[in-house]
Amino acid sequence: MSGADIADSVTPASINATASDVPQDQPAFVAPRTYLEQVRPIIPPKPLTAMDWEQMEALKTIRAFLKVRTSYDVLPLSFRLIVFDTSLLVKKSLNILIQNGIVSAPLWDSKTSTFAGLLTTSDYINVIQYYWQNPDALARVDQFRLNSLRDIEKAIGVTPIETVSIHPDRPLYEACRKMLESRARRIPLVDVDDETHRAMVVSVVTQYRILKFVAVNVKELQKLRKPLKDLNVGTYSNLATAYMDTPVMDVIHALVKKNISSVPILEKDVGSVVNVFEAVDVITLIKGGNYDDLNLSVGEALLKRSDEFAGIYTCSMNDSLATIFEQIRKSRVHRLVVIDEESKLKGVLTLSDILEYILLEGEENE
Repeated sequence: MSGADIADSVTPASINATASDVPQDQPAFVAPRTYLEQVRPIIPPKPLTAMDWEQMEALKTIRAFLKVRTSYDVLPLSFRLIVFDTSLLVKKSLNILIQNGIVSAPLWDSKTSTFAGLLTTSDYINVIQYYWQNPDALARVDQFRLNSLRDIEKAIGVTPIETVSIHPDRPLYEACRKMLESRARRIPLVDVDDETHRAMVVSVVTQYRILKFVAVNVKELQKLRKPLKDLNVGTYSNLATAYMDTPVMDVIHALVKKNISSVPILEKDVGSVVNVFEAVDVITLIKGGNYDDLNLSVGEALLKRSDEFAGIYTCSMNDSLATIFEQIRKSRVHRLVVIDEESKLKGVLTLSDILEYILLEGEENE
């Protein structure tokens, strides 16, 4: 019988033969799915411990709390708000931020009477990147206005932060979700004037203020006892780092490339964390329109910090979110550098990481 005759003799009935139809001295066919199940057995999930249940219940309580509170509830009894017109010179806006000790301000388009976004340190860093790439344009920096910031972002290929806002009467939970979706660290509160029916900026709510509000009002936070090493929160790989003699511009490039707000500074040959260069440190260097200080080293730049700088906050992999929230309640914490017993860098935990964890962890199971 030829090969063609053999192929023609294979019928559907013979293909569907069961193992009992095969002679005992010949191996039975094994279906691919059965074979894979034998090689890679399904491992049942570990049973939840009492600490796991406590952690889940605490997260549910936090989310429930955020859903019944509004952004108005977070605002202090007394506060000031500085809003920049988009026609303002970048140089003047920078001086105003420094004089008032703030790092961001809402933008207002007076021509259309509309909210135009939020000015942050990222915008100033983008300007620096633009002039670094186009040194011939540096002479025009004093004439640069805020309404051209989006053109700068397009010119250097930076993805602009989405312009988001929220009505102050909306649930605080919704404000948090909007911040996570847009990767923004703060969100403007925009209301509508009853008489003119035009938008008006009420205030700006930051991640720090929200998390401190939670830390002060939610007692169930003490149940967040699981250590960081058992949680999927924070960044522990591909970390950007620098040394005291690293040029400031190298750090600025890292801030832009990784879309981060700080870079840990390590001691050479030892690797221990000695400081952190933050995006807001760039503001101090270029105040007054002097861009020469960008040629300094990190160590020289950090000497120009304000005496009011609170220092860096650290934690270990054995710390829990309960202890971290307690730190947020007591101090103005914006990030924590995760270190080991020898002060070696392990990771970075930002307020964005914490906010994302308390909003999303286990939410699909609720």
